[in-house]
Amino acid sequence: MNAHRPVHRVAIVGTGTIGASWATHYLVRGFDVTATDPAPTAETALRAYVEAAWTAAASIGLAPGASPDRLSFTADLRQAVADADFVQENAPERPELKVKLFADIDDASPPDAILASSSSGITMSVIQAECRRPERTVIGHPFNPPHIVPLVEVVGGTRTDPETIRDVMAFYAAIGKKPVHLKKELPGHVANRIQAALYREVVYLVQEGVLDVADSDDAVSWGPGLRWGVMGPHLLWHLGGGEGGIQHFMETLMPRMVASWQDLGTPEFTPELQQTIVAGVLDEANGHSVDELADRRDAMLSALLTVRARHDSPGRTADPVTQEGT
Repeated sequence: MNAHRPVHRVAIVGTGTIGASWATHYLVRGFDVTATDPAPTAETALRAYVEAAWTAAASIGLAPGASPDRLSFTADLRQAVADADFVQENAPERPELKVKLFADIDDASPPDAILASSSSGITMSVIQAECRRPERTVIGHPFNPPHIVPLVEVVGGTRTDPETIRDVMAFYAAIGKKPVHLKKELPGHVANRIQAALYREVVYLVQEGVLDVADSDDAVSWGPGLRWGVMGPHLLWHLGGGEGGIQHFMETLMPRMVASWQDLGTPEFTPELQQTIVAGVLDEANGHSVDELADRRDAMLSALLTVRARHDSPGRTADPVTQEGT
């Protein structure tokens, strides 16, 4: 396959919430961004999103020369990707749509550009089915909102070249993301499956009357969620094992945890349970709008990332990649 070109220009295909957030991140990191979306009000909504999100995104990492003025928009897909070095696709989660869309992007983009999909559930093996150059296609699934949350799940399809995976991992790391490489494809990838497993138990506890909605949120965000914002579960269990570390934890505490798995519940998601959750969330929101709550979330996440940057060790890093957007 052709060597991948240095990244100067990024194309954003689909400018809904995820696409607009990705566009903000790439702009803040100093890239020229061309966005495309067929919706008649897409450009207006995109520019409004970038303007509103700019301060929070810039507080995390602003590259020299970065500017919202480096955003351009066209409704023509082929024009948007014609000179792209990296394409980030964010279309609706419909397999038949993504298969055709990726074939069109593959046909219209430079052969040495990388094509990444933000798909949250459809595998790249499905998406790349009709591409003439599937070796340069990959999943780059962010955690919402991408301009704030660093996580990106990277996984190829059956015809993705390993070099593409390596270069995408390095590129995302170079622009301030935290990429994780999934060694296998599976529906929902990893992070969504983890949060779905947690939420299943939370909903079960609400249904059983153990907690109301607000207390169940507090039980997560002020307990394990607070710790998970610092370290993942394996490393936390290493600390939980005391001087013996993870080995002691596995030998003495893990058997009790395994036994407790049998008591975890699966709720019956009835209309009554749905309404209980809706009423509980609205009560917890206490009259604040979705936008107000999102602003509060993003401000706290930005502050947490600032603290992590001061205290985190460098850890594992990807191989460097040549790119000049930052």
